[in-house]
Amino acid sequence: MSGWTDHLVAAPIIVPMLAGAAMVLAGDRWRWLVVTLGLISTVTLVGLAIALLGMADVAQLRIYRLGDWPALFGIVLVHDRLSALMLALVAVLGLAAFVASLARWDRAGAHFHPLFQFQLMGLNGAFLTGDLFNLFVFFEVMLAASYGLALHGSGTARVRAGLHYIVINLVASLLFLIGVSVVYGISGTLSMAELAARMRDVATEDRALLEAGLAVMGIAFLIKAAVWPLGFWLPGTYAAASAPAAAILSILSKVGVYAVLRVWLLLFGAEGGASAGFGAAILLTGGLLTIAFGSTAVLAAQSLPRLAGSSVLVSSGTLLAAVGLGQAAVTGGALLYLASSVLALGALFLLIELLERGREVGADVLAVTREAFGTGEEEDDLEDPEAVGVAFPAMVAILGLGFAACALLLAGLPPLSGFLAKFAMMAPLLGPAGAPIPASSWVVVAALLLSGLATLVAMLRTGIDVFWTSPPSAVPRVSLLEIAPIGLLLALCVALTVAAGPALDYMLAAAEALHAPGAYLDGVMGAAASLRETKP
Repeated sequence: MSGWTDHLVAAPIIVPMLAGAAMVLAGDRWRWLVVTLGLISTVTLVGLAIALLGMADVAQLRIYRLGDWPALFGIVLVHDRLSALMLALVAVLGLAAFVASLARWDRAGAHFHPLFQFQLMGLNGAFLTGDLFNLFVFFEVMLAASYGLALHGSGTARVRAGLHYIVINLVASLLFLIGVSVVYGISGTLSMAELAARMRDVATEDRALLEAGLAVMGIAFLIKAAVWPLGFWLPGTYAAASAPAAAILSILSKVGVYAVLRVWLLLFGAEGGASAGFGAAILLTGGLLTIAFGSTAVLAAQSLPRLAGSSVLVSSGTLLAAVGLGQAAVTGGALLYLASSVLALGALFLLIELLERGREVGADVLAVTREAFGTGEEEDDLEDPEAVGVAFPAMVAILGLGFAACALLLAGLPPLSGFLAKFAMMAPLLGPAGAPIPASSWVVVAALLLSGLATLVAMLRTGIDVFWTSPPSAVPRVSLLEIAPIGLLLALCVALTVAAGPALDYMLAAAEALHAPGAYLDGVMGAAASLRETKP
């Protein structure tokens, strides 16, 4: 270890784990203590994410060995630009969803706060781990918590959608475990760096089986990324979930995209020997089909929650198609798009219930809320707009501006970061003037433009319905705890727009490291070799 700062790499996992365990012990009787622990944990995670983001921009790679065991034998956490970016997105989205939940949603059912902390722990662990088995472990921690959050508040609609979500993801977990077992049986290791180093030397008779094991594992990643036709469960599940739960769940599909980015580029990149480029056509085709399906679902959506859930599909398809092209410059633009879309979708999920509050025809969301919370005195307290916040005339205008910002971001229109991210992806695809452009590049560019058009049409139609055709019958009551998180997420999107140059430079550096993982391999394998030499 080079100093105490190296321990910060493990802190994003340890902090929510300890907070969640303490919340379980405290129980529901000590709500003030549980809320205080949650606030301390989420704010600490934001501070850690900022520190790790700064460290990643200075040093390309930082290895943390739990128990001081080498990568081949122990748990290794790897901190680089990509993992630092994902940790920052989780921390900011987690803080926004946590603050919004304090208005009323955390009281809709039991154990919201410990489930939320374990969700953050699983997400952070998945983004930091350096081996496949612990990626599986953190996936399961993350998914177990997400099951509880998806069902939080109970009710027929939530239970029905939640059960579909649980079954699909249990199948994905089984496929993941089968794939990991096959990979270990052939290669003798589950360390990502060690496996990448052995890819070139795999015996010819074993390579097909190893690729099959990785393909099975890849299917599990693609299910979590909600690729077509495996993502049919996503819009319904997210539409039924409570607003804070849907906001934090919206980043789960990006965990699957992250796993594809990390594992596919590490094992099947230029250094993958005979396996180089394996599955690229599937990623590209699957991404394009997901964009097409998501765009159709966006246009067909008859409610705001369905519209937001379908937009998650479009963002996942866009990222997978960009990865499948195998160009570092396109991947860099895709990472900027990832950051922008995660923030925008989180803001939209938090905004949805506020937009429907006070509308007599709003029944698309409020009916789900009534069904989800069941009957009784608690339901009346949670659903009564008078019980939340204060009413003032400017609130409709504020909500309208927030919705317009989300529409611009998700459709990729200027001047916000969604447009800059899509432009950053398309520019390298079109190449210099006079150079031949492959057909696949034209298809991806067309998909990006048409998906943006579909999102714009759907958001315009919904905006006209919400604010013009059937405006709120009364000024909605909104608390500061509900509107401030939305403002935070949208302000960060504006910051991404203003600082687009430095942000894109960071994303391009992260993408180049992914496509040329020599530093990653040298860092992990070098640390393991040096430790083996010092061990008796």
